[in-house]
Amino acid sequence: MKEQSLLLIKPNAVRNKHIGHIVTILEENDFHFCALKIFRFDRQLGELFYAEHKGRAFFENLLSFMISDDTVAIIVEKDNAVQELREIIGDVDPEKRKPGTIRALYAEGITENAVHASDSITSAIREIGIIFDKQTN
Repeated sequence: MKEQSLLLIKPNAVRNKHIGHIVTILEENDFHFCALKIFRFDRQLGELFYAEHKGRAFFENLLSFMISDDTVAIIVEKDNAVQELREIIGDVDPEKRKPGTIRALYAEGITENAVHASDSITSAIREIGIIFDKQTN
């Protein structure tokens, strides 16, 4: 069953000119691109997008990082998109990253981990709605 998911290419990967490399990995894994945009998080958008992390010790560092430079957002689609995208990006924890995953290739730690991908269909719907200003149910 075709699903949509959201991938964010985070500020460190944008600054380090990895957009094309990451897009190529997605294309090589047969993801269809439904929408793409370049934007910069402001504090309000960052707080809304990362609301589930509010109050956690890393929240302020995450917000500061995400508003530091441009981000690329891509809506991708394919069968089992959420799970496959999560596998391709790799683990947040550097010790658990599999070689060849996007984070193994381009992350610079836990927070500056190059990309974000929705962790469920529900999250994908919510996150796509926030980033692409679409109505969410």
